[in-house]
Amino acid sequence: MTNYKLFTATKVGSIALKNHIVMAPMTRCRAIDNTPNDLMAIYYQQRASAGLIITEGTSPSPNGLGYARIPGIFNEEQITEWKKATTAVHNCGGKIIIQLMHTGRISHALNMPNGTEIIAPSAIKANGQMWTDSKQMQDQPTPKAMTADDIIATQKEYIQAAKNAMEAGFDGVELHGANGYLLEEFLSPISNVRTDNYGGSIPNRCRFVLEVASAVAAAIGKDKTGIRISPYGVAGDMLHYPEMDEIYDYLSKELDKLDIAYIHVVDHSAMGAPSVPIEIKKLIRNNFKNTLIACGGYDKASAETDLQSGLFDLIGFGRPFINNPDLVERLEFNHELSQSLNADLFYTADQKGYTDYPVFKTHVIHQIK
Repeated sequence: MTNYKLFTATKVGSIALKNHIVMAPMTRCRAIDNTPNDLMAIYYQQRASAGLIITEGTSPSPNGLGYARIPGIFNEEQITEWKKATTAVHNCGGKIIIQLMHTGRISHALNMPNGTEIIAPSAIKANGQMWTDSKQMQDQPTPKAMTADDIIATQKEYIQAAKNAMEAGFDGVELHGANGYLLEEFLSPISNVRTDNYGGSIPNRCRFVLEVASAVAAAIGKDKTGIRISPYGVAGDMLHYPEMDEIYDYLSKELDKLDIAYIHVVDHSAMGAPSVPIEIKKLIRNNFKNTLIACGGYDKASAETDLQSGLFDLIGFGRPFINNPDLVERLEFNHELSQSLNADLFYTADQKGYTDYPVFKTHVIHQIK
């Protein structure tokens, strides 16, 4: 096993990692009242053998709580409860980064607190439906187009959320610029038809993303700041547009100038989405000098191949971590991976299909104090 780069120590930014394996961010909807809890702390602690855990999408703002039961990090109770998860992971020798996910137009009022607004770059409705606990599936609503004041206020929310994450003990912050949420909505000329400095040209459409990344890096350290992107992704009604290659070329060059710790490239082709062309992956690799994380459909062999080639520096695993809390050990020692994965329990509210998957041979129950 010692010949595998996958299981050797490394760094991302200023964060020392015990291996090259990343637990990818996955929405799991266990945060009752949008507040983390003991069950979530157990879930992350169980998976602390990953070199780096990236949490589920966590909203920096009440306006970004588009899904049922997703956590936030914009109030004191949320900070306090997240500390349980970061402490649990650190006590097991792991590292954990929070993913800041503002859902933008991918939202529904029934999932949000009173007094909030569904906001987006433009008042363009996404196709599709959204689950709500009170009325089940509902059509996506038309969002409110963000004003200049909304843009400033939302940037400030990202900054404060990043500071809150540091207070909660996280090792860093990942900005969710993928999957059709607020940051990616600014990038696309289909969801962004603004005529001000945040719309139209490629530099204008990248402006909000880059301003948020720059501000967060300044607030908590560029060595603790990363971003996730999904070129060619279709989640959140993100349709293809002709200059997609050009926008990720420009964006990755500008992110390199910010000297942030990493870019995380997700490829959902293993789940039926269009694949990210190898040319785009190589383009981003050429443009960005710091760490590149790849995620999507990897197994042990393909992960090692991409690490050895130098195309990517860290490899993210998503679904295999759901039913294999000890995925790192199973991969390293060639133990059989569990195949018992119940997709019906991905987004439910309790421990079933969440913290009750056994480790290899022995089912360990963790206690959070």
